[in-house]
Amino acid sequence: MTATVSIIIPVLNEADNLPHLFANIDSLNPKPKQAILVDGGSSDDSIGIIQSFIKESMLDNYRKIDWQMIESRAGRAQQMNAGAALATGDVLLFLHADTQLPTQAIAEVTTAINSSEWGRFDVQLNSRQPMLRLVSQMINWRSRLSGIATGDQAIFIRQPLFEKVGNYPNQALMEDVELCKQLKGIAKPACLKSKVITSARRWQQYGTWRTIVLMWHLRFDCWRGVSADNIKARYYK
Repeated sequence: MTATVSIIIPVLNEADNLPHLFANIDSLNPKPKQAILVDGGSSDDSIGIIQSFIKESMLDNYRKIDWQMIESRAGRAQQMNAGAALATGDVLLFLHADTQLPTQAIAEVTTAINSSEWGRFDVQLNSRQPMLRLVSQMINWRSRLSGIATGDQAIFIRQPLFEKVGNYPNQALMEDVELCKQLKGIAKPACLKSKVITSARRWQQYGTWRTIVLMWHLRFDCWRGVSADNIKARYYK
């Protein structure tokens, strides 16, 4: 029997990205069982946009996805855990609101999960700049070598395993890294070569090299035990 997939999406002031997100998930073939959006206290039009879309989707008989929205305290870990608590799929797929899945994503996940308990996709920053193309490839290489994925890579996990490791750790940043550390101690990840497309806005806004150096420093600090609150303050400075 084919596994079912619940997509969980943390949202915070993503009004501009939501129409693209809805269109992307609706285009998946086959479709996920659920798509759960978890708002962390948006101050823009995100909640209204989500509610309107869900209302419209309920009137369209052709839609095969159970769209839901809940509200939660801000923080990706808390939001994703809140969504996971409502999920009814066999597999949880955690998706950032500014990231788009390949059309065949659900089929690839349900195939991969037959031999792996968890996994992630390769990633491509949505920029034609050669340097950012190289950055994307470096992220994918690093992930394959280390067994660690980032949230931008659309991590997917069998629900029992997610519960076994205690869900996402309740920390301010790099919750994805900490989760992967626990998961890879139990099973090797499925490293799917299909690419999710994610926003390059931070790299473009702050500069490619500056962002590369910052991210390596933050990862090193995470490895040596610097608090997540300290890392978050530097990341958003």
